[in-house]
Parts: sequence; structure tokens; C-alpha cells
Amino acid sequence: MKGIKLKKYHAPKYDEPLIMEIGVDGRRGIMVPQVDKEIDDTVGTLEDLIPAKSQRKKAPALPEIDQYHTLMHFLRLSQMTLGMETGIDIGEGTCTMKYSPKVNEELVRSPQMAEVHPLQPEKTLQGILEIAYELRNYLKAISGMDEFCFQTGGGAHATYINACITRKYFQERGELGTRNEVITTQFTHPCNAATPSTAGFRVIILPHKNGYPDLDALKSVVSERTAAIHMTNPEDTGLYNPVVDEFTKAVHDAGGLCFYDQANANGIMSVARAREAGFDACHFNLHKTFSSPHGCEGPAAGAYGCTEALAAYLPVPVVTKLSDAYHLDFDRPKSIGKVRSFYGNLPAVLRAYAWIRSMGPKGIKTTAEISILNNQYLEHLLSQIDGISYPYAEGKPRFEQIRYSMAKLKEETGLGSHEIQNRIVDFGIQSYWLSHHPYVVPEPFTPEPCETYSKEDIEYWATAIEQACKEARETPEIIESAPHNQAIHQIKDFSQAEDADRWAITWRAYKKKTKK
Repeated sequence: MKGIKLKKYHAPKYDEPLIMEIGVDGRRGIMVPQVDKEIDDTVGTLEDLIPAKSQRKKAPALPEIDQYHTLMHFLRLSQMTLGMETGIDIGEGTCTMKYSPKVNEELVRSPQMAEVHPLQPEKTLQGILEIAYELRNYLKAISGMDEFCFQTGGGAHATYINACITRKYFQERGELGTRNEVITTQFTHPCNAATPSTAGFRVIILPHKNGYPDLDALKSVVSERTAAIHMTNPEDTGLYNPVVDEFTKAVHDAGGLCFYDQANANGIMSVARAREAGFDACHFNLHKTFSSPHGCEGPAAGAYGCTEALAAYLPVPVVTKLSDAYHLDFDRPKSIGKVRSFYGNLPAVLRAYAWIRSMGPKGIKTTAEISILNNQYLEHLLSQIDGISYPYAEGKPRFEQIRYSMAKLKEETGLGSHEIQNRIVDFGIQSYWLSHHPYVVPEPFTPEPCETYSKEDIEYWATAIEQACKEARETPEIIESAPHNQAIHQIKDFSQAEDADRWAITWRAYKKKTKK
């Protein structure tokens, strides 16, 4: 891109050991004060409170390290990490790595939130329950649904809850023996096929035609066996399905339910609602669309909403309001039960509440408009790069993401999206961009420039792609050996990730496998 200069970037690199391998016997970062005798006499000792069979035989093997060296260790690790605070992460694709205002972190770390215990008496939780209740009202307005719950651990968990509610709904009607099929689509997130299967349904996957599911294909499989459809709109192609209401009508006419996976609603907030499209339920990822941080498999929250016809089946507890008090309602005899401990990820709920309050209705609609504008501007820039294409209905406007292809570049140079991904991190850009299955688009990448990014960010990102594609043609050895400027260079052998004998997820397993 003309006029855009790529920055010189090089990550620090330390030969940093595991924290379990550092420390000195007897060294401390904090001295925990002894319990006052008055408290001991009133409450009892820990030995009195913890059953004997639950007490450790010996102290846990924790690293003995002072505060100074603890900070040094973790700050070094952070400097070797290319994260959303240090690089443009448009390439994170459907993860939607949007900006999370730091003031919201102050809120969740305040004593009023950080020191809340889920087993407190309900009357002492009125503040956070009010926030959950009001967030429920905001999401009802955005989606058109009648009720919401926040127990779900994330989007895939929400689709599983929908599958369980679908099962309970038809079980109560004596139809579960017949209604044993759930329909989903090729480019809807894979969890929409996996979770109904886990819940005992047979899954039918609709193919695509011009970037969204084919209505005739739906009509050919919908029947008295149909329990539900799980779908997204727009899907990962970025194309909005203009006849989505005909999809929901076809399923409803057959007696089934309709679920809308709205994990990423950046491009449609205040523009289109699940209710008007005919859906009975939907979910939002609070850690995507509504700005609670996303990463490392948490802290996630998949807000699940449904119409009044399904509300009785929601997991318990549901936050309700009685007179002037907020209440955790466990008395729901038709509920599918608990799906998570306590009542959800309340810090994520608080962040989402604060974000919506700060944006307001006008700001939320502007968010959607800028998301679409950013996506179309990136499309304009990438379409000028030789070797990149975007299949399905070329020329039609896309909403918030596009699944592009580097098949032409791969054919002409032998280097494709995986190799280009390795190179662009050398310019200070996050690049986990392949998105998820199915890989029916060859050499795929699915960037998603939501409303967070500036015009300059988008131009810089496109320039890095342009430079890498140019190098693939002119100096392929640079691409083949990339990355060069990262703390960890190219991984030569990916098979270790598939071999359980070569990795460990706990210190105890590591010591056992390395015989340390």
C-alpha cells in the first residue's frame, strides 16, 4: 500500500525457565499473618474446619520466590508475547479481538466485585444482581428475546444449552422419539453441529450456495423428524442471508425450533434482531461483541436468550426481580438444571454492562456501521493484492468478516496462508487467522476488522500482507524460514502436538514424563 511504512519489530527473547524450576528454599514474597486468637477461639482452627480426609499429608510443592523475581519472570514472558496490547490483531478472525476499556478492569477489580462470594446471602448481592438483571434487559432489547441467562461458559456452551432445552421441550410434548434431527449449515461454527450430537441428536449439515445456505436444500431435509436448526447469519463468508426468515418459517412449519448463533454480532447490532428473523433462541458472546476480554479460553460468557415459550427450561438460577429486590430463582420445575457452578461469570457480565451503558443505543448502532465499513475497506485493499481472492458471490457486500483464499498464491509460488501467517508476525501483527473448519475454501484466512481498528491499522495490516505476498514471489526463502523476529522461531515438527507422550499440561505430568 502506498505511503505505509512497515515498522521494525523484534520480540525480546529470554531463556526463561518454568516458575516451578526457580526459587530458593525459605524465600518469601509475602508473610501471611497468623490468625488472631479471638478468631481461632470463635471459629476454630483449619484442622477443625477441614475434614481429615481432605487435609494434605504434606505441604504443596510451590515455588519459593520473592515478589521481585516473580515480577521479573512474568514480565519477561509478557515481553515475548505478541498480544492485543502490542500488535494489531485483525487476523484473529472470528475471535473478534475488540478493545476492552481499561476502566472496566477497574470496575471488576473493585472490592464490591472482586470480594463478592457466590454463597453470600442473596440480600447482600443486590448490586451485582441488579447489574445482571439490567444487562438481561439490554440484551432483550438488542435481540428481541424475552429472557436471558448468563450461566454459560461461552458460545459453544450456549449452543449445548439450546440443544438440551430443545430435547427437554420435545420430551415434554412426547415428540422426542420422532424429533431426533438438528439441522445446521456448512459455515456456521462447528459447535452448532457438535453440541446437538453430544445431546443425542442426529445432525444434518446444509451445503452453501453463493456464500450462504441453500433454501431448497433446507426444504429437502426438514420434516417431522426436525427438532431444530442451528445457524448463523452472516456466516464466515460475511454474506448476509436475505431469506433467513424463510429458513425459520420452513422449520417452524414442520414444528421445529430455530436457534441463532450470534457469537459475533458486531455488524448487526441495532440493525437486525433475532426475533424479527423468526428465531426462538439466540446467544451472544459477551467476550466478543460486548467487549469483555477474550483469550486463553476465558474469561468467557455466552449469554443465552430465548422466547417466553422456552424460558421455563432455562438453567437455574435465573435472575428475577420481585418488588424492589433482585432474586436468584431456583424454583423452576421445568429447568434443564444447573450447567455451571453458581450463576455465571459475573466479571464478564459487569464488563458487558459497563460497555453497553457507555455506548448507548446510538453508539451500539455506530459500532455495527463502523464494523461493516472497516470490513469493506479491508476487502478493497486486499482485493488489489495478486494471489488473494474471496470466493462466493464476489462483488456482493460483506458484513463483518470474509473468508479469503490464497490458493492462487499457493499455486504460483508453493507458499500459502500458513507460510504468510508465519511471516506477518515479523511486522508486529498477530496472525492466528485460519479460523475454523471446514476448510472448503483452499488456503483460507478470515480477518475481522471490527469497529476497534482505525483506518491506519487496516492499511498497516493490508500492507504487511502485500509485503509477504511480494516476498513469496521474489525472495521465497524469507517466507519459508519465517518468522525471524519472534521469540520463538519456526516450529519444524507439529507432530508433538498430536503425541500425548510428548507434552504435559501440569507440572506433575511434566516431571513424570521427563523423569525429573
